[in-house]
Amino acid sequence: MLRIITLNLNGIRAAAGKGFFAWLAAQDADVICVQELKARRADLTAQMLAPDGYEGAFHFAERPGYSGVGLYFRRKHQPDRLIEGIGVAEFDAEGRYIQADFGKLSVVSVYVPSGSSSPERQAAKFRFIDEFTPQLRTLATSDRSILLCGDWNVAHTQQDLKNWRSNQKNSGFLPEERAWLDEVFGPVGLVDVYRWLYPEATGEGYTWWSNRGRAWENNVGWRIDYHVATPALAGCARRGEIYRDLRFSDHAPLTIEYDYP
Repeated sequence: MLRIITLNLNGIRAAAGKGFFAWLAAQDADVICVQELKARRADLTAQMLAPDGYEGAFHFAERPGYSGVGLYFRRKHQPDRLIEGIGVAEFDAEGRYIQADFGKLSVVSVYVPSGSSSPERQAAKFRFIDEFTPQLRTLATSDRSILLCGDWNVAHTQQDLKNWRSNQKNSGFLPEERAWLDEVFGPVGLVDVYRWLYPEATGEGYTWWSNRGRAWENNVGWRIDYHVATPALAGCARRGEIYRDLRFSDHAPLTIEYDYP
């Protein structure tokens, strides 16, 4: 059994202060994918760099207090290779991709840009999508089992956010963004694992809630955090869980277990 967690931390130091690492110690996870570190290596404590039983690998943003992704893996299962970045300077400077190869399995922590803050950032998001899609095709057609975990910053269908009607012109639910995921989960050949496991899930599948109003309390959420896998690996998925008992971030941890050898 392979147990993998993904979480956008919205700041690793803030999440640590809210008990994330204490919770993680009880999860018996094999790999943990984290996004939006909002820190550089010098900012991290020993626990953040290497929680008990794990080692960490990170792709930090050049800009302090911004973006950044990481992976934690069991010390007894060292990766054969680590890859940082997608090979595009604009986005590699923002720390948005790290891949660990374990035998025939590759696990990726990815953080797709948000476009909600300005038209300029939405344009950057579309540029990222244009650069990333050919790489997704390459991964999907390789002979490896691929799992891309992270914050994709797009709700795919009406099932995936509470107020879909009023968000159709907002970043994260734009027609062009949704069409991109149609492509990823269609011709590109990758699988949205949580949706494969739970095709009818709506509110119980949300992973992000705005800090405005009472979105968390009223479950006015979005499902924008994904496990995205090659078909054979997706077919090994057995159960998924979104943890909401404690809140470490404006996102919730998504855990999926795979019957993977």
